[in-house]
Amino acid sequence: MMNESIRVAVVGYGNIGRFAVEALMAAPDMEVAGVVEKPSFADNVKLLDAMGIPLVTSIRELQGVQIALLCTPTRSVPDIAREILSLGINTVDCYDIHGNLADLRLELAEIARANNTVAVVSAGWDPGTDSIIRTMFQFMTPSGLSYTNFGPGMSMGHTVAVRDLPGVEDALSMTMPVGAGVHRRMVYVQLQDGASFEAIKNAIKTDPYFVKDETHVFKVADVNQLIDVGHGVDMERKGVSGSTHNQMLRFSMRINNPALTAQVMVAAARASRKQMPGAYTMIQIPVIDFMHGDPDDIIRQLV
Repeated sequence: MMNESIRVAVVGYGNIGRFAVEALMAAPDMEVAGVVEKPSFADNVKLLDAMGIPLVTSIRELQGVQIALLCTPTRSVPDIAREILSLGINTVDCYDIHGNLADLRLELAEIARANNTVAVVSAGWDPGTDSIIRTMFQFMTPSGLSYTNFGPGMSMGHTVAVRDLPGVEDALSMTMPVGAGVHRRMVYVQLQDGASFEAIKNAIKTDPYFVKDETHVFKVADVNQLIDVGHGVDMERKGVSGSTHNQMLRFSMRINNPALTAQVMVAAARASRKQMPGAYTMIQIPVIDFMHGDPDDIIRQLV
């Protein structure tokens, strides 16, 4: 059974969904069962048709789906995950509201166990793979301070949150690292006719995505002239191993944001097949479970 191709549906065909399809097609152990999305754009239909991938409006229209990648805005994830888990299908999401994800996992765990399914929650790069690095840093130096500095780059979650506001035609939220884990949010909004810039500016600054950070909002004529999906992170920890002080740990990367998020979700889909029913964050799953191949071969190669 584990040698058969895993049938995976992609729910949402935006930035992450497009890269998820590409990552699935490149995975030797997976196949794209279909894409679930409103057929809003003819170009999407033509592109998926050319690849032989069904485009449907409900996952119930697809046959034999084992896992669903929820490539949807974060705030829609809980409802979609509840529904799909109840159908007996594993889910993988990239939910990115750090303060809420632990409670969401506990809620989805009950649904998953009741339906013999698995949910992998917050499977992106942060939360996600960065969470694994932070956990490693913590057990390597149990006492100390860690800083996660994002950017500079486009934050997809923050951008989608602004785009969803009434009166916003399009938006871009850029994350600028100040240092020591402090960030500045630079938000550029393209308004619909008649929209109040001051009202939208206030709504952004009081949104949970932005309320904890220094946030600057600007009105622009065309957001598309500004967008760059590049992003990055620098993580640092200065800590103590045993009684030895001044241990300095660092991790850094510069990435295409949606491409890496999608690739991590595909790896998490693979890992979901190896877990007992329930809901998991990435730090709860053995790292070898994200890999394709014989475990002993992977150990010989990487350990």
